[in-house]
Amino acid sequence: MSKSDNSSFGDLKKSEISNGSNGGIDEEGSTPAKGPLNFLSGSITSIFLGWLCLGVSEKVVVYFSLHSPSYSSPIAQSIGSALKTLIIGMCFLATFTFSFIGLGLFLVFIRSLFERRN
Repeated sequence: MSKSDNSSFGDLKKSEISNGSNGGIDEEGSTPAKGPLNFLSGSITSIFLGWLCLGVSEKVVVYFSLHSPSYSSPIAQSIGSALKTLIIGMCFLATFTFSFIGLGLFLVFIRSLFERRN
């Protein structure tokens, strides 16, 4: 071990370890609770990304509708069709995923407004 390896343990310094400091973790060993604004900002971000993915998905569908592949080989035609299906499916999967996460975070935001604090 080099001298720099001896002076720290990951992100914690030796003095923090020996003093019992736990690097921002509370006494119970869990991370600090998230507030309603964290849930709201995450929800807005995720819904915005879902909206962007929906726009990309629509443009991908229109592009593949207007530019259908026409290959002379049946194997190439099959591979082209499979790739087109895969690309369209991944675009709409991203749209669904971001939108669903955004909706879930918004519901958690609403619930956190009515939660009692000790």
